[in-house]
Amino acid sequence: MKPQDLGTTAPNTWCPGCGNFAILNAIKPVLAELDEEGTLPLENVVLVGGIGCHGKIVDYVGANSFYTIHGRTIPVATGIKLANPDLNVICFAGDGDAYAEGLDHLIFAAKRNVDITAIIHDNRIYGLTTGQYTPTSPSWFLGRSTPEGLEVPPINPLEIVFASGGSFIARGYSHGIELLKDLFREAILHRGFSFVDVLQVCATYFNLYKHYNDRVYNLEDHDPENRAQAEEKIREWDYNSAYDSDVSIPLGIFYREERPTFGENFAKYSSKTTDLDGAIKKTLEDYI
Repeated sequence: MKPQDLGTTAPNTWCPGCGNFAILNAIKPVLAELDEEGTLPLENVVLVGGIGCHGKIVDYVGANSFYTIHGRTIPVATGIKLANPDLNVICFAGDGDAYAEGLDHLIFAAKRNVDITAIIHDNRIYGLTTGQYTPTSPSWFLGRSTPEGLEVPPINPLEIVFASGGSFIARGYSHGIELLKDLFREAILHRGFSFVDVLQVCATYFNLYKHYNDRVYNLEDHDPENRAQAEEKIREWDYNSAYDSDVSIPLGIFYREERPTFGENFAKYSSKTTDLDGAIKKTLEDYI
C-alpha cells in the first residue's frame, strides 16, 4: 500500500499553511508502511476524531473512523479497544478537546495505561471558533476573548501525563514531518497509553512558526527509560515563554515504559468477576 491509497474524495477545508497538513501527511505513510509490512493491517486500525479543525483528519484518511463529541475522543477510543482488543485505536484531539473538556479522560487513560494512541493537535488556540485561548495558550496571549492579554499561565500537558502515569510521552512539531513519522510509528507500536503532543501551528489565528523554528531541537543522548532525565526534559519548556531567545523547546520521545495495560488488567478483573458470580450462584442454589 502507498500513502496515496489512503486518500479520500472529501474536500480539504483547512487553511493554507495549517499544521494539520503535516500531521495528515505523516500519519498516512506510517499507516501505509505498517500495513505493507504486515505489522498492522489497515482493517485493524480505527481512527477517532473530536470536535475542532483537527477532527476533519478522519475524513481525509481512508480508514475506519469514528467522530465523537467535544472532549470525548479518549473514552470512545477506550471503549472501542476494550470491545475489540485486536484493533489498534488512534485518537486525534485538539488542545481544547483534550486539555479542557477532556482533561479528566486524558489523566485516567494515562493512569490506567489504556492501549491507545493519542495524537494531540496542539495549536494553543480554538481555531475553529476563530481565536479564543485554550489551556496551553501563553499568559501573554491576545485573543478574541482576551483582548488585553491572558492572565493565567498555561499547563504543561507532558508533565500532567507524566505525573498521571503515561507510559509513552513525546512531542513533535508540524515543521518536522520526518520526526512526526518516527514518533507516530513508535507511538502506535507501543503497548500502552501513547501520548504525542504536536506543536501544530494555526497559521491564521496564532502563527508561531518563526517562534518555534528558532527554538526547537531534537532530543539526543536522552534515555527515555530514565524517569529523572524524562522529568527534567519535560520541564525544560513550560509553554509560557514570550519571544525570548534563550528558550529551548525539545522534541522527541521523552519517556517510555513497559507495564501491563488497562485491557490486560480488565481481562483479569472480568475473569475474577465471572468466577465470583459463579460462586454466588452456586451458593444461592445450595441455599434454596
